[in-house]
Amino acid sequence: MHAKKFLATLPALLSALALWSQTVLQGTVVNSDAEPLIGATVLVKGATRGATTDANGAFTLDLPPGDQVLLVSYTGYGSREVSVRTGMRAVEIILEEGVTLRETVVTALGITRSEKSLGYAIAQVAGEDMTRVRDANLVNQLAGRAAGVTVIGSSGNLGSSARVTIRGLRSISGNNQPLFVVDGVPMDNSNFTHPWQVVGGYGSLEESQFDYGNAIQDINPNDIETVSVLKGQAAAALYGSRGANGVIMITTKKAGRQDAASVSR
Repeated sequence: MHAKKFLATLPALLSALALWSQTVLQGTVVNSDAEPLIGATVLVKGATRGATTDANGAFTLDLPPGDQVLLVSYTGYGSREVSVRTGMRAVEIILEEGVTLRETVVTALGITRSEKSLGYAIAQVAGEDMTRVRDANLVNQLAGRAAGVTVIGSSGNLGSSARVTIRGLRSISGNNQPLFVVDGVPMDNSNFTHPWQVVGGYGSLEESQFDYGNAIQDINPNDIETVSVLKGQAAAALYGSRGANGVIMITTKKAGRQDAASVSR
């Protein structure tokens, strides 16, 4: 009879023993300026238990017996693994800002700035995106890759010209295309096709159907590292009246220093 009672109470005793052997850990999650991070996630590695920090960046977590590793993460900050030894009751975890908060873009005159610190609109396109879909004209590859940028190809012929505008038209008679700047040097993107050739009313039939293209298409897309689109007069103010329609900054790839020789194919 006593054995049956003991067996009936054994699960409750084991559960109580497990709870008694657990460690209640209290901690805080802050950034490098000692400011609390609200809503940070704290998980026990290899387990299903975890906690979320409150308004003061504090959390309480029941740890299993033995040494544990905590996985701490927060949006915009780099994740971190923290070792917690048996018997530890309190811990302070400091997270460093991640790459997402330090993202930089190339602005006017080739100056590198943090995107969040700018007071005007700017869009950046990576060089890999420019070569993902091949096109003979560099301008055509900007289509659909930056908000507010409109690209119109004048014909479907190989090497034909393309027209690009930023945030619509500003003049009904003048040039509405933005200024192209390659590695800090303003470039001419003029279209040398005569207006009569566009409508097929100039010279012979062969001449009237020929499109000489625009000058910026001579740049090899494989040489481009990034393309920054400066939108509006505030973004392009350093370029004066030439940047009234916006500026497209092109930064080309440059050789980097290597400590050892390497061969690529």
